[in-house]
Amino acid sequence: MGIVIATNNKGKLKEIKKILDEYEIHSLNERNIDIDVVEDQDTFLENARKKALEIYRIADEETIADDSGLCIDALDGFPGIMTHRFLGDLATDEMRNEYLINELNKYPNRSAQVVCNLVYYNGSDYVVGEGVLNGSIAYERRGTNGFGFDEIFELPNGLTLAELDPEEKNKVSARSLAAQDLKMKLKALRR
Repeated sequence: MGIVIATNNKGKLKEIKKILDEYEIHSLNERNIDIDVVEDQDTFLENARKKALEIYRIADEETIADDSGLCIDALDGFPGIMTHRFLGDLATDEMRNEYLINELNKYPNRSAQVVCNLVYYNGSDYVVGEGVLNGSIAYERRGTNGFGFDEIFELPNGLTLAELDPEEKNKVSARSLAAQDLKMKLKALRR
């Protein structure tokens, strides 16, 4: 037994395993689960809860699921839960990032947050870890270490997430912050 992480994304798995190192962590692939849970809820938390419940029902093991995205203040939190899908299924990261840069050229405020909710479910208890990383949207794409919006999300130090090496990024990412929050709450639950 162990905890199933509701992803096959190797980067997510590595990041979560490193922080939750006292637990036996398994990917969906290791449990022969091939399902893509539809993220059709209204919030990151609701999407993560839905995924945790659906994977728990299939795996019959403790489960952790996440949902995360980019929330831009000038755009009233857009793209939010639609971060990966707001230009459609065929859009690339480059297309989404260029769209957001161009859209923000209309506004003086470029502040944004990356929000991540990690939800643990054991069949009776839900435990939620949340991570929020504050920054802004860069004026151009920069960096090569990352994916998604990493090349346009600028930290207060002036570097984008994609300009950090993977170790540095994993220390400050919203997912890392959420995993650390979840770890503390799981310790309290398991006392």
